[in-house]
Amino acid sequence: MKLVGIGLGSNIEPRIEAIEKSILWVESLVGKIVRKSKVYESEPWGVLDQSHFLNQVVLVESDLNPIEILDYLKKIESLLGREEGERWGPRKIDLDLLFLDRDIFHSSDLLLPHPSLHERNFVLLPLQEIFPEWIHPTYQMNVPELLRYCRDEGIVTLYREA
Repeated sequence: MKLVGIGLGSNIEPRIEAIEKSILWVESLVGKIVRKSKVYESEPWGVLDQSHFLNQVVLVESDLNPIEILDYLKKIESLLGREEGERWGPRKIDLDLLFLDRDIFHSSDLLLPHPSLHERNFVLLPLQEIFPEWIHPTYQMNVPELLRYCRDEGIVTLYREA
């Protein structure tokens, strides 16, 4: 079993319901959720003229390979009504495969760890809460160190307990 980090986000109502339903699907299809962060609210990233996002990070034990996990995450997004749109634009649900243990994986469809993980407070803050000891395999820094060097100035606040 490997430890998988998954980021969840939504900025189209009902935001919290989309996150809660996606967690149920992740546990059903990907593996056992062993830790989940609180839910945070964050300013949009990339495209700024849109509603605030709710974000959460979960850790999952899984024996699936990265492409299988990615396929399941895309399936869950589709089941929950995600429609393709503008990059970084509004979305009903967004599921990002953040990492698979400390593996480095590159394919035409997937890069691990997620190439923007270290640049996003809305990922790093919830990840620090549940897995601060994770070491980024490229930068060789733990999550608190990544946060210290992160240039993201977007405001991230606690929305509610997990």
